Amino acid sequence: MAFVLSLLMALVLVSLGPGGSLGCHLSQNHVLVGRKNLRLLGEMTRLSPHLCLQDRKDFAFPQEMVEGGQLQEAQAISVLHEMLQQSFNLFHTERASAAWNTTLLKQLRNGLLDQLVDLDACLGQDMGEEDSALGRTGPTLAVKRYFQGIHVYLQEKGYSNCAWETVRVEIMRCLSSSTSLQERMEM
Repeated sequence: MAFVLSLLMALVLVSLGPGGSLGCHLSQNHVLVGRKNLRLLGEMTRLSPHLCLQDRKDFAFPQEMVEGGQLQEAQAISVLHEMLQQSFNLFHTERASAAWNTTLLKQLRNGLLDQLVDLDACLGQDMGEEDSALGRTGPTLAVKRYFQGIHVYLQEKGYSNCAWETVRVEIMRCLSSSTSLQERMEM
């Protein structure tokens, strides 16, 4: 009996594979691309954040929801996908193209798109009918509201250079949390 239990436990551990608790295989460079995206955002600085102190804003990033250990597998995938999709959408506008170095911006967009493609496979694999509602509730909804606040802020500030700089720093924080969540999920 102990042998059968040991064999079953080994099969469960092997089935988790390198994706850990994700239940799907992200490409091995998924987290590396996330780190590269953070580096690119760092390189995109055009103004010193100190020049834009008057434009600082607390966007109320849902950090406890995103970084907390209570996220279920499907929720974590949905949250990551939403963060990456919203970041991609934000930097894939004409106004973003006017605000940033086009070479760095293109590299950032490509990196975000690569990560989205990886997560799309996970979404299709891990989300059943009952899980499809996760995109409309809880942590994923909090992420959507967070990005809606960022869009409103940019509009209110007239898409000024300081507003974009403030948003760049904020998205670095958001994607840093995203990278931390992905690394935890791969353990």
